[in-house]
Amino acid sequence: MTIDNTTIDKLAKLSSLTIEDDRKEALGKELEDIVTFVENLNEIDVSHVDATFTTIEGGQPLREDNSCKEDGLRDRIMNNAPKSADNHFIVPTIIE
Repeated sequence: MTIDNTTIDKLAKLSSLTIEDDRKEALGKELEDIVTFVENLNEIDVSHVDATFTTIEGGQPLREDNSCKEDGLRDRIMNNAPKSADNHFIVPTIIE
């Protein structure tokens, strides 16, 4: 798979990153290597492996799902968001 500048620009927009023009060629090559590696995983025979697997004896420990209301928590979270307005996260448009 070839990763061109158009693809890198789209990925940069979706991830809210700024990628310098002189870095795009090297980044494209790195991404191509990653995609090639992942495509190689499709060749591994996993027919003998169960669909779910854990190394934790007795399964995954769970915790109670309790809600809490902490003063200022929402404001602290929103202050760490790259973009927000009216207590909502602003994300890049992915469907045009």
